Amino acid sequence: MNIAKSIVLFALAFITSSTFVQGQIKGDLPKHRLPSPIYSPEPSFVDLYWKAWELAWDRVTYQEGVPQSPYMDENLWEDTIWIWDTEFMVLFCRYAPDVFPGIQSLDNFYKCILDKYPTSLRIQHPDNPPFYSWVEWEYYKMTGDRDRLQKVLIDNRWLQRHYQWFDSLKIGTKLHFEHAPILLQKEGIGYLWGNIQSGMDNTPRTSDAISDKEMLWMDALAQQALSALYISRIAKELGREDIAEEYDSLYADGKRLLNDYYWDETDGFYYDLNSSDNTHIKVRTPAVYWTMLAEVPDREQASRVAAFAADSLEFGGKYPWPTVSRRHHGYEPETGDYWRGGIWLPTAYMSTKALEAYGYHDLADENALKLLRQMDETYRTYSPATIWEAYSPTAPRPSEHLWTYKPRERVRPDFCGWSALGPISLFIENVLGFHNIDAQARLVEWRKKGDGNQGIRNLRFGDTITDIVANGSKLTVSSNQQYTLRVNGKNYKVKKGNNKFKI
Repeated sequence: MNIAKSIVLFALAFITSSTFVQGQIKGDLPKHRLPSPIYSPEPSFVDLYWKAWELAWDRVTYQEGVPQSPYMDENLWEDTIWIWDTEFMVLFCRYAPDVFPGIQSLDNFYKCILDKYPTSLRIQHPDNPPFYSWVEWEYYKMTGDRDRLQKVLIDNRWLQRHYQWFDSLKIGTKLHFEHAPILLQKEGIGYLWGNIQSGMDNTPRTSDAISDKEMLWMDALAQQALSALYISRIAKELGREDIAEEYDSLYADGKRLLNDYYWDETDGFYYDLNSSDNTHIKVRTPAVYWTMLAEVPDREQASRVAAFAADSLEFGGKYPWPTVSRRHHGYEPETGDYWRGGIWLPTAYMSTKALEAYGYHDLADENALKLLRQMDETYRTYSPATIWEAYSPTAPRPSEHLWTYKPRERVRPDFCGWSALGPISLFIENVLGFHNIDAQARLVEWRKKGDGNQGIRNLRFGDTITDIVANGSKLTVSSNQQYTLRVNGKNYKVKKGNNKFKI
C-alpha cells in the first residue's frame, strides 16, 4: 500500500469515528474519562447512564461569535441559549469537568449580560431563574477549583452583579442582545414575573383568576435568597467577610419576606401572592422546594413541606414529582400537558436536593429511584428509545403538550439537556448513594443500600481518582491518594493504592 493511499484511509477512518460540530471535529465520547457505575440490582440503569452521556456529548457545541465556545447546548434551537437549562446542565457536567464545558457555559451569560460582550447567540430569557451561585458552589465542591470562585466572586464580581441586575430589571426592558420580552420586576415584597420566564411555561399557577402580571412569584424570591445564601458561603470560603456580611443581610431579608407573607400556616405551604392584596394563590407545585433549597423554613415548616413529596395525591406516588399537585383541577393526568403535571428533571432534581438539605434522605432517595425506574422503563419499552424533555405523571412514556392552537405534540426526544440529571446525577447521588463528594475535605459519603455488586469506578474529585466497589460486606477501594470514605456513617481511611475493607 503506498503512502498516499494510507493517508487517505487514515483520514477516512478518523472522520468516520468523529462528529463535525460547527466546523470543528469532535471525536467519540471519551468514556474512559468518565465515572463508570456498577449496579447489579438494576443493571439497565447503567445502560441509561451511558445513553445520557452520549446524548450530552452531542450537545457540546462550537459556535463562532460567542464569548465561550465550546458550550453546552440544551437541544432546542441552535442559535439560542437558556439560563436555567445551562445552570442545571452544570450539575451533571461536573462529573466530567475536563470533558464537558458545563461551568464554562455560564460565562456566555455573565460576559454578555453583565460585561456586554457581543454574541451571535440569542439569550432567550435573561430573566430566567437566577441560581448561579448554588451551581458554582456545587462545581467547586466536586473540583476544588478555587480559581473559579475567585473569578466569579472577586475578579469579575459576576455573582454579586447578577444578583443586583436581577433586582434592577423592569417589565419591557430592552437589552443589547436579542431576547424574548422581559417580564420581571421587583415590586414591594416580591417579584412580578411570567410563566415562560420562570421556566414553567404553561403552569396553572396563574390560571385561577389572575394573570402572571398580577402575581408575586414565590420562587423568584426564593431563588434570590438562594443566590444570596451561596454568595455568602463562597465569600466565606475565600475569606471575604465583608461580602459575606452584605449577602447574609440580603438573605435574611428574603427569608423574612417568604416567612411573613408567602407561608400559609394552615396548609403548611409557601404560595404565590396576589400583588393587589397579598393574598395567597393556592396552587401547589414543586416550585415550593426552592424555599427548602434556600434553607428558608424552620424544621417544623420543612417537615410540613416535605410531607407533600410523600403524598401520592401531591408530588409523591409511583411517578413522583408531577409539576402541579394531583389535587389541582388543572392537573392533566394522562399526558402531563407539559407543566400541568409533566415530570421534569430540573424541578425533580432541585426538589430532591431540597429534601436532602433538611435530612430527608430516605424520601429523596425513594423518589429518585422511582423516577429513574420510570425513565429506564420508558427507554426500554417506548419507541424511540431515548431520553425525553419531560415525562407523563402516570405512565412510562414522554409527556405531551396539549396546545390550544395546534395539534397535540409529544415533548422533545434526545433531551440531554437537563434530563441527563436523572440517569447521571440522581443515579450517582441518590440511587448508588454517593450523596456528598467534597474535594476540599477529601471526603466521599456513601449511603449504601442493599448487598448487590455496586459502586463506581474512575470517580474524580479534585485531584483524586478512585474506584469504590462493594459486593455484600466486601468493600474494595483503589485511589491515587488518601481520602476519607464514609459509608453509612462509618469512616474508612483510604490510602494510596489498593484497599480492602469489611463493611
